[in-house]
Amino acid sequence: MAESIVSGAAAPPPGAPSFSYLAVFSNCPLVAAVLAFAIAQSIKVLTTWYKENRWDAKQLVGSGGMPSSHSATVTALAVAVGLQEGFASSLFATTAVFASVVMYDAFGVRLHAGKQAEVLNQIVYELPSEHPLAETRPLRELLGHTPPQVFAGGVLGFAVATFTAMIAGLGS
Repeated sequence: MAESIVSGAAAPPPGAPSFSYLAVFSNCPLVAAVLAFAIAQSIKVLTTWYKENRWDAKQLVGSGGMPSSHSATVTALAVAVGLQEGFASSLFATTAVFASVVMYDAFGVRLHAGKQAEVLNQIVYELPSEHPLAETRPLRELLGHTPPQVFAGGVLGFAVATFTAMIAGLGS
């Protein structure tokens, strides 16, 4: 009895799904979303290199900039779910609403929070050195996206999801 516990559990019943970490790579919506995020962040690194002639690895994980990786990620997820499950499915509706909220937040709330941080940083910078807040660490200013950055991210996400679905053979 002790040997059977140590050697492992009983085999799964016939027809039961088997567990594999590699199965995640066959999840088209997840692959499309992660790929869209990676491409968007990589574009930011290349853009910084092109504009400023320097490599900035922080762009791989930073927020803000062109294109919006948040928009690319959620659009790729929604489109891939629509292609896999059908655009009339409840799951597509859920991901489409999720994508809309994330994209609205990117160019609405987060963009304005970044602008407020910019103003607050300027106020703190102009404080006399003896003021208790004069040594306050600056707030992050690049938080959100402009509408063109969000749109570009959405287009990128759509393209990545469509390409990923074609490779996976969805919609045929």
